[in-house]
Amino acid sequence: MGKISLVGLEFHGRHGLFPEEERLGARFIVDVDLLFNFDAIEDRMEDSVDYGAVYESVRAEVTAKRYYLIEVLANRIAERLLSEFDLLEALVVRVHKPHAPLPGVFRDVYAEVERRRA
Repeated sequence: MGKISLVGLEFHGRHGLFPEEERLGARFIVDVDLLFNFDAIEDRMEDSVDYGAVYESVRAEVTAKRYYLIEVLANRIAERLLSEFDLLEALVVRVHKPHAPLPGVFRDVYAEVERRRA
């Protein structure tokens, strides 16, 4: 099994529990690990997973909808990618919220979900 990773995809989203998060929005960062069999891949895009299309699917999910919880956003991204890309055998999605409304100093908060095709 091989892996393609998209790391540090940054989008402006309006996710969170508080009215200010919906009104102002914030930066969200998404990492996606795409796992699938590289053995049968010829040197043609139609034999692989188009990570440009993956980027667009992630962008649409982060920017077009609003979720209260980043773990739900991570789940929705994973579900969407598995439904859109038949070659995927498994994936890992991390949604980072580096400006989460916490009462202290921190570097990052993220939710991670791993999915395997049944």
